[in-house]
Amino acid sequence: MKANFYIRIFIVVLSGISFKISYSQNDALHLRFDFCGDTLNIKTDNSVIAGFTEPLSEQSIENFYNTINAGNYKPIIDSLSSYKEKHKLNDWLYYQLIRKTAQQIAPKADNYQRYTLYKWFFLCKSGYDATLGIGSNELLFYVRSEDSIYDIPFYMRNGRQYVCLNIHDYGKMDFAKETVYEIKIHIPEAQKAFSYRVTQMPDFKPGEYAEKDLQFNYHDSVYHFNVMLNPQVQAIFKNYPVVDFETYFNIPLSSETYHSLIPILKKNVESMSVKKGVDYLMCFTRYAFLYENDQENFGKEKRLCPEETLLYEYSDCDDRAALFFYLIKEIYNLPMIALLYPTHITVAVKFDKPVGNSVVYNGNKYSVCEPTAQVEELRLGQIATNLRHSAYQVVYAYDPQKK
Repeated sequence: MKANFYIRIFIVVLSGISFKISYSQNDALHLRFDFCGDTLNIKTDNSVIAGFTEPLSEQSIENFYNTINAGNYKPIIDSLSSYKEKHKLNDWLYYQLIRKTAQQIAPKADNYQRYTLYKWFFLCKSGYDATLGIGSNELLFYVRSEDSIYDIPFYMRNGRQYVCLNIHDYGKMDFAKETVYEIKIHIPEAQKAFSYRVTQMPDFKPGEYAEKDLQFNYHDSVYHFNVMLNPQVQAIFKNYPVVDFETYFNIPLSSETYHSLIPILKKNVESMSVKKGVDYLMCFTRYAFLYENDQENFGKEKRLCPEETLLYEYSDCDDRAALFFYLIKEIYNLPMIALLYPTHITVAVKFDKPVGNSVVYNGNKYSVCEPTAQVEELRLGQIATNLRHSAYQVVYAYDPQKK
């Protein structure tokens, strides 16, 4: 079953990167490529093709901008914006679409700076306040965002935060030693802030999913789930930064994954009391996945959205907490708080009557429901011994009445 799952992942990933760029005798430019299961066809002309072989400078970037800006770029922006509106893409997913479009015109492997300049141009012309910076040998790409981002560089200008979209391409830069010069090119359309919030997943085609078997034991019974998962989700979130807990706790499942898992979980708990059903879901997040911390798994801090946790073989407490939160919200829609300790995060749920040792927040009692397996077997309402006297922060509070 696992071998079949990963073979299908390989096939889907290969199909997801196909593209075609063609020219006709009248200098028409036809872009044709796949994005999240759809085939995009964008027609314009060769006036949007510009090289970039000059040394990196403000003047060479301005020359590139002027060349493209004088060309027939509008059909590209209109096609991208139309697709965004039709499919209700959040900004992060729209940026993935822009990345794919830039790749068709200016392949990243051929000329990284040219590829980055196209991304910047398309994002600005789509209305986003994006800018560029030049380091010693780097072309850094920034966008204004009001979100809380924790693991990528940023700078402030006039009280506004600009975060780096392409730092992953340079590894770890020492910004304390590196001088980055902002390129100031006025683009009237570039006004909007960029948001990392993802509130809707793409409408992937059912045939692009692969089946994965998940199982766990609960009260001497083995439960099996054949969950449909799309490996494109991993690519979409590969460079997604560490955002605040509210943002990534609320990233939903894609439709096919949702319908292969949530109705079955609802059926399994329908005859249980609410507390026992929550206990069942708590055990699912504990035991249906293998544990590994982010440094071992990714070499850095990375918070997985619920669908990524289902996809990856390994996950840690951040990831289990996000998945558990999502399941409780979808199945019971109970008030919850996320408790962040120095080395751990867990979730507490508000029941009609609290269970075990309660955590009091804003006058309400919440029962800890530990979604990550610990050294000791914790029942509903129990806190791990090593955490009972540790300080914590409530980093996210969910109230169904205040949606």
